Order: sequence, then C-alpha cells, then structure tokens
Amino acid sequence: MAAIMIDGKAVSGRLRQEMTAEVAAMKAAGITPGLGVVLVGEDPASQVYVRNKMRACEELGIHSQDYRLPGDTTAEALLELIRELNCREDIHGILVQLPLPAQIREEAVIAAIAPEKDVDAFHAKNVGKIVQGNYDFLPCTPAGVLELIRSTGISVAGKECVVVGRSNIVGKPMAMLMLHENATVTICHSRTQSLPEMTRRGDILIVAIGKGKYITGDMVKPGAVVIDVGMNRDENGKLCGDVDFASVEPVAGYLTPVPGGVGPMTITMLMRNTITAARLARKACP
Repeated sequence: MAAIMIDGKAVSGRLRQEMTAEVAAMKAAGITPGLGVVLVGEDPASQVYVRNKMRACEELGIHSQDYRLPGDTTAEALLELIRELNCREDIHGILVQLPLPAQIREEAVIAAIAPEKDVDAFHAKNVGKIVQGNYDFLPCTPAGVLELIRSTGISVAGKECVVVGRSNIVGKPMAMLMLHENATVTICHSRTQSLPEMTRRGDILIVAIGKGKYITGDMVKPGAVVIDVGMNRDENGKLCGDVDFASVEPVAGYLTPVPGGVGPMTITMLMRNTITAARLARKACP
C-alpha cells in the first residue's frame, strides 16, 4: 500500500487564507506588517527565493521592501543597512538572504539583526528561547515541517522521531521542536554509525542532509511519517529530495513529495513570523 502524500501546497494554502484574514484585520486596526528583504550579490537561487517571498507578501497584504546590493558590498555597508532597518517602525521583520559573499561573515550579520525583527529565528537570543520552549519565532523550515506533521492528524507525543542532519537552520531546531512536542528524539549525522538501523526506529523520520535520494526504503520503518526537507538535482537535472521516493513510497505511511512538500511551507512560515513580529511591536508600543 502506497504512502499517503502530505500536500505542502494545500496545507500552505489553508494557512495563507487564515493569514490573509489576519492581516486584513490588523490593517483595519491601523497596523500593516512589514518585511525588509536584503539580497547581496547575483546568486540565481537566492534571486528566485527573494522573488517568491516578495510575491507571498503581496498575496497576503504584507508591506515588503527589498534591498538589492552588489556582490562586492562591504560588511560595514550591510551592517549599516541592518541598523537602519532595526530602527524603521514600518519594517517589523528583517531577512538577509543567505548565503552571503565571502567577504561578509554570516554570524556578524545575524547578530546585528534586532532579535524582535529576526523573522528567520537565527539570532542567538531567539535560538536560546527555542531551546527553552519560550519562543516568539520558529525557524521557517522546521516550523513548516511541524505543520505538515500536524496535518496528518498523528500525535507526536510518545513517538520516536529521528532527525537526519544537524544544521543550525533545520536539524538542530527541528529536534528541539519535536522534543517540545513530547517525542523521543534521535539526531543522526555524517558520523553516525549504523545509520539504517537508527532511521528504521523512527515513527517520524525527518531528513535534511542535502544528499539526493540518500534514504532508501530499507532504511524506513513501515508506516512511518517521512518528511523530506532536501532539494537536489538528480543525474537528469530533475528536482529530487534526500529521500528516494520510489523505494520509500511503498514503505512509509505518510510522505512529503519533492517538490510540493516542505518547500511551500517555508515561505508561509516566514509570513507568519512577520505577522507575529508586527503584533509584538504593536504590543510594545506605549
């Protein structure tokens, strides 16, 4: 029996409908959520991501402003722009598109963004709040994954969750979120021994390693919820995930496709964080 597909486009669409109504209500109350997006250089993938983010803002009624800086921009020039955006009352969220050119340290840029405007949730203060479980924002991709799992109707509490990948952007925060949902969590990575043995334990298997079709059907527990965060190109140039769809589909209970699974959720969660930032700013006003 084939796995049930988790439709990221459908889940994202439902959430965006709710957010559109929420933004309209906020505007009626005199506040328009605003997002500032900064892109340094000409990376084609980054340009596509930024364009999609701006389109989502327009769709939901969020004010957006993008800043396109040349690839030879200095770190100081970028930091000065961030300082300006930190002080802008009409910009509630700041997103600096990664990766950045070699002359600019990502850590310094992330640290410069005001935590209350850090809609990527990468700032150390926000990371610490996520660990404590007392957060304002969640990183967009892990938050999207959590919504996809919830859409299945399966309770996470008490389940074994295996996260493959330990990046600061997906793996680590994903493990924390699942822990807060009362799952028993195992994090696997490049040094993990007997990886197939570990992944087969997962009632919920979340894969974010950047290796195309790496997780095969014999590595998956029958009936598991499998979330594929990967986005790669196969030998034919076709988009594929970190999960080998053909061999995993007959084994898993639920499975996200690539494309159309996690991808649509990431930008939707960015919109949610921007709306949250605007609400928090309004609450902070005297």
